[in-house]
Amino acid sequence: MRVVIKEDPVDKDKITTGRIKEVIREVMNEMSPERKGARIAGTASDASARETSRARGSEARGSARERVAASTTKSSQATTRTIAMGADHGGFKLKETLKRYLEDELDVKVKDFGTASEESVDYPDFAIAVARAVAIGECEKGVVIDTMGIGSSIAANKIRGIRAAVCHDVTTAKSSRGHNDANVIALGSKVVNPGLARTILRTWLSTSFDGGRHSRRIQKITDAEKA
Repeated sequence: MRVVIKEDPVDKDKITTGRIKEVIREVMNEMSPERKGARIAGTASDASARETSRARGSEARGSARERVAASTTKSSQATTRTIAMGADHGGFKLKETLKRYLEDELDVKVKDFGTASEESVDYPDFAIAVARAVAIGECEKGVVIDTMGIGSSIAANKIRGIRAAVCHDVTTAKSSRGHNDANVIALGSKVVNPGLARTILRTWLSTSFDGGRHSRRIQKITDAEKA
């Protein structure tokens, strides 16, 4: 007797359903907690990077505000200082030009000791008045002007505590402050033109005393005044 085994249609369905389940499991494995965690970690890392970037941006903006505040404070301090200024008839026009420059552009207060016109006067009167104002602390620094600058510097230097220097370019302006701690600058109206005079004066006012070995030398000048 021959036995014939027939295929069970149900088995085919079972195989098909089983395969589908396997595919589903494979897909689910792709979305396993480990891989999900990696993706979440990646997302968190991106968010952290964005947060760090925002924090750095805030710090940069804060630093910029601090720099502006410091600059404003420095500018405010500059407006509190007073510069004594004096000239004879030969330096009158240059004095007026530099006075406007200091007040309008550098925001520096000026105490004008004259003269008030081009009428002939004696330069020692104005140079000494400026020097005395600086020596007693009424003004921070002084500017004296005549035709050559020499006579006014000699007169100003007769006042104890004054170190007046004739400057005719940026180099002498820097050196007179950095090395000699000059507190009065003398300018000659026939030596420097108004444009150069503005540059010299701005440089002179913004240059600090270097100190160091120069302090010892300045002290010797001070000691000589007491002799």
